[in-house]
Amino acid sequence: MPSISKRELNQHTAAALALVTASEDLIVTERGTPRWRVSLAGERESTLTRLEREGRYTPPSSSPAPWTDHPGGRRYTSEEVDALLDDMRGDY
Repeated sequence: MPSISKRELNQHTAAALALVTASEDLIVTERGTPRWRVSLAGERESTLTRLEREGRYTPPSSSPAPWTDHPGGRRYTSEEVDALLDDMRGDY
């Protein structure tokens, strides 16, 4: 996103507004700190469309990966679970 200082915006308004396009906003800074965003007043895009354009959002895949047969890994028998719990408890 292009940026411009408040002073430059004041002195070169037409040139600054020429930087604003449908796909890019203009950031106005004050003493080096971003303070304002100038954008086109025409059609408003949705928030998700704007975030996707800025690279801050990725829409979900239209063909997601299939679920695994055993989510979370290996399945344990009740005897193995009992042995693991006994081992975790230890002799205190």
